[in-house]
Amino acid sequence: MIKIFKSIDNQSMIEMAEIVEKSWIDLVNPTDDEVERVSSVTGISEDMIKAALDEEETARNEVDDGNTIFIVDIPVLEENDEWFVYSTLPMSVIYNTKYIVTVSLKENSIIKDLISGRVKDNNTTDRPIKFLLNFLYKNASKFLQYLKLIDKTSHRVQAELHRSMKNKELIQLLDLENSLVYFSTSLKANEKMFEKIDKIEQVHKNEDYQDLFEDVIIENRQAIEMCNIYRDILTGTMDAFASIISNNVNIVMKMLTIITIIITIPTLIASVWGMNVPVPFQNYEYGFYVVLGIAVMLSIVGATILIKNTNSIKYGKRRKK
Repeated sequence: MIKIFKSIDNQSMIEMAEIVEKSWIDLVNPTDDEVERVSSVTGISEDMIKAALDEEETARNEVDDGNTIFIVDIPVLEENDEWFVYSTLPMSVIYNTKYIVTVSLKENSIIKDLISGRVKDNNTTDRPIKFLLNFLYKNASKFLQYLKLIDKTSHRVQAELHRSMKNKELIQLLDLENSLVYFSTSLKANEKMFEKIDKIEQVHKNEDYQDLFEDVIIENRQAIEMCNIYRDILTGTMDAFASIISNNVNIVMKMLTIITIIITIPTLIASVWGMNVPVPFQNYEYGFYVVLGIAVMLSIVGATILIKNTNSIKYGKRRKK
């Protein structure tokens, strides 16, 4: 899909039918024909345009024949059958003296905000560096927004787990933990790419650009810190729930073991008295009830001893030396 926009002032953009100079060309999962069309008009190589279409592409910067490309990782929100999944995708901003081109595999809210005019002073006509910085700032802010959503979702899922242990909630927590790993990796890769922007002469000469670039760095670092904190908390939570589940399994196994031992006592007695040999009470009129009473009494004694020993282990204290 290809869309073409051009600034009519410092705030608004209009969509164009054809590619014109000083315009912004947005490509979302473009076809080969669309890539060829943009390449022929803008002078940007097809390989440079297709760079961000590789999901494994890392954040980087490259200059080739007057065309500059910045590839960064952006956060994306996807919906599966039951809940939202957070991940990252590469996206590129390519510019030269006449055109700005953005390329991504999927539609995303960052581009929508740039198109709708929610980003102030976003001009495509003569300031590609400002467009790039606005995009990077919006990207870092989007990471922060999604991190807050992940934190809220994590608290909600934990509350549900406190009421009842279900595999569904545990799997959702695992997905959130994986999302934080993706976010952390992408944010650190973006931070390394900022070193390239810091060397651009136009950024140093323009005070507004410097301030905006500092805001980008601050937002990105804040996102990295939040991501690390949330990931540590979620990792600790997953470990705690794993311990709780393991403890519950141990309790169930302990009860089953006690029941098995208790049932074994009357079974053993019945097996002994069931032998085809002379046994005590075999000629006694109430011998069956005597043997049954012995089995019940031994079962009660065994159960009492087992439960008492189990409780003493559970609540026992260390002896002082």
